[in-house]
Parts: sequence; structure tokens; C-alpha cells
Amino acid sequence: MSELRKQESVDDIKKIVHTYPLLRHTDMSEEMKTETMELIVTACEKHQTNNESAARVIKETMDKRYGATWHCVVGEAFGFEVSYEVKNLLYMFFAGNLAIAVWKCC
Repeated sequence: MSELRKQESVDDIKKIVHTYPLLRHTDMSEEMKTETMELIVTACEKHQTNNESAARVIKETMDKRYGATWHCVVGEAFGFEVSYEVKNLLYMFFAGNLAIAVWKCC
């Protein structure tokens, strides 16, 4: 019986999901960073079940606001190495394990 309780408490700990945005890395200006993070949070909340749609909304909005050739990856468990224009990269987490990378290519 005590083993069952231990397992339940471990499962409860694993269920904790952070819903706030966690910035991992950026070299954007403060204003651009704030606007981009707000856009990402809005897109990810609106398209919770479809990462591809969230990435498309983020990319298209960034293209309109800051000029063309923006790229966006939204997902879990991915790695990346990119060439990007200086002052145009943001990498963050949202809702616990959802990672978002946004960058402008040369």
C-alpha cells in the first residue's frame, strides 16, 4: 500500500506543468523580444493541439512586422543549429516542454 502512495506522489509531481514563458536565449532588443514572446504565447495558446499552425502564425506575423525570411520551429525534443542575422534570434519554452525557436535568416 505504501508503494502505491509513493507512485501516486511521483505521478503528481510529474503532472506539474509550467504555463509561463521561459526564455532560454535571445539577442533581440528588449522591445522586439517582448513583442515576439507575446506573439509566441498567443499563437501557442490558440493552437494548443497543432504546433505546425502555431509556427505558421508566428512566422507570418514576424515576416509582416520585421521583414521577410523569418523561420520558426515549435515542438518537443528537437535540436537545432542555424545561421541567423545578428539580433534576430529567440529560443524559449512554453507550457513546460514546448520549445519555440524563431530566427531571421540572412
